[in-house]
Amino acid sequence: MPRSAPLSDMTGRVCVITGANRGIGQATAEELGRLGATLVLVSRRREDGDEVSAAIAKVGTGPAPEVVEADLSSQAAVHAAAGEIRARHPAVHVLINNAATVPPERLVTVDGLEMQLAVNHLAPFLLTHLLLPALRAGAPSRVITVSSTTHHGALVDFDDFQSERDYESAEVYAVTKLMNVLFSSELARRLHGSGVIANCLHPGAVATKLLADYMRVPLVGGVLAHTFGASPEQGADSVVYLAAAPEVAEVSGKYFNNRREIRSSPASYDEATARRLWEVSERLTGIR
Repeated sequence: MPRSAPLSDMTGRVCVITGANRGIGQATAEELGRLGATLVLVSRRREDGDEVSAAIAKVGTGPAPEVVEADLSSQAAVHAAAGEIRARHPAVHVLINNAATVPPERLVTVDGLEMQLAVNHLAPFLLTHLLLPALRAGAPSRVITVSSTTHHGALVDFDDFQSERDYESAEVYAVTKLMNVLFSSELARRLHGSGVIANCLHPGAVATKLLADYMRVPLVGGVLAHTFGASPEQGADSVVYLAAAPEVAEVSGKYFNNRREIRSSPASYDEATARRLWEVSERLTGIR
């Protein structure tokens, strides 16, 4: 990792990571594996997760990472994944909501939801809720959601919540990243005193497929076809910090960049919007 601040030994700590088969998720898993964590890698394709698991098993100090296959655009798949995780691990100590997508055109999921809304916001909302009993059992525990600085300037339009009237992929992505911040802060408020903390972060502009999709530039060998963007390891640094640093063990409801707490956008502090987003998300996921 690029910084040397002390991190906790994660031996015996169960860490669930979505989108763990590449990019920031993979780099996060690798570093937490070196710290001894018991890893659960949520991957859209099992074979991709198995490949990462095998690589981490060679360098990690904890057990070989487990792989849970789940297409996060499907709420049934999210339920199945959460059930599989809870069956194996009644107590979970860290949940990292990292997976995201940014398709160029408007796509609709099997549940009839706009794809970015489904994967980038509703999937972490639903998965977090389904794993809350395990997170409470594992307290002190942490929920970490990967947002983006692109949320600055975005607003949640409840009158066009699924971008049916107007879809521009980068703008919709920015809105879902604002939703990540609003969700994290509202989750922190609702979990106050429970032993479960919730924070989010901007990982930086990282040279991953997601950034290539966002910027509409080609890939060469699976990475950006130019030198723009930090490495996935650099992008994972703040994620690992929030998962393992002792000094943030009681910090909740905050937004981080480069291991520092910073201000998120003005819109992200609107508690009425956060509550309304929570209620709409409950309805769309069937969570009560």
